[in-house]
Amino acid sequence: MKFTSFTRLGTTGFGAVIAGGIVDLTGRLGQEVTTLKSLIAADLIGAAADYVDGRLADLALSDVTLLPVIPDAGKILCVGLNYETHRAETKRPDARYPTMFTRYSDSQIAHGAAMVLPSVSDQLDYEGEMAVIIGRGGRNIAEATALSHVAGYACYNDGTVRDWQRHTHQFGPGKTFPGTGGFGPYMVTADEVGDYSKLPIRTRLNGEVMQDATLSDLIFPVQRLISYISTYTPLSAGDVIVTGTPGGVGDRREPPVYLKPGDVVEVEIGLLGTLVNPVVAESGF
Repeated sequence: MKFTSFTRLGTTGFGAVIAGGIVDLTGRLGQEVTTLKSLIAADLIGAAADYVDGRLADLALSDVTLLPVIPDAGKILCVGLNYETHRAETKRPDARYPTMFTRYSDSQIAHGAAMVLPSVSDQLDYEGEMAVIIGRGGRNIAEATALSHVAGYACYNDGTVRDWQRHTHQFGPGKTFPGTGGFGPYMVTADEVGDYSKLPIRTRLNGEVMQDATLSDLIFPVQRLISYISTYTPLSAGDVIVTGTPGGVGDRREPPVYLKPGDVVEVEIGLLGTLVNPVVAESGF
């Protein structure tokens, strides 16, 4: 199944994406189940599938404004340097452990929304990635059972303001500017995806392929990331792990290719669909 979050008539909701539009699930499976995060936390994905079966869409996609897949994630845990092609282009040494940093929920944007080039920089870069949405939380999760903790997967564009990233070894200042984290268009449930490692991942800039890999190329696979992360922080339903980007980022090209107003970035990951975000300049500052 595919699930998305949205606003309509000033109200936040969520639903299942089917042929013809969206089945609105807001409050339909319990008064308290008003967000995709709350559906996941209540372990009601199966119940949602039963509810949707045989129904027609309540809403056309044009009736809603999409939100980031999980707009209210408690934790967004991002992984750097997790493809050999990207590690090599950055000239960083091999790492024994994943390189981790965090992103804030209010930096995220939906499919179709504009990535914002901040007024303080001209070095906004694309990073096509796969996001993992946690279904069942826990601590010290074993690698052998880690994938059973996954609710689903989605496309992510971990937009990075490169000069601000270099202000510190911690990455954070360049990784969480408002309007830089594309997340969408929907979450595809783990059962529908099956073996995520078979999925291709591509990033296009104005139609030109800039990144091209498969998820099997991850240095630290999803199950290892879940096990590692859950050792130092408890994972909860609706938390998001952004798994890293392949080689081909704009910053490491000769000459560098940074995003500018009018550009369009697409992140396509097999069954997960295509996340599309145009680029605009920040205004009002």
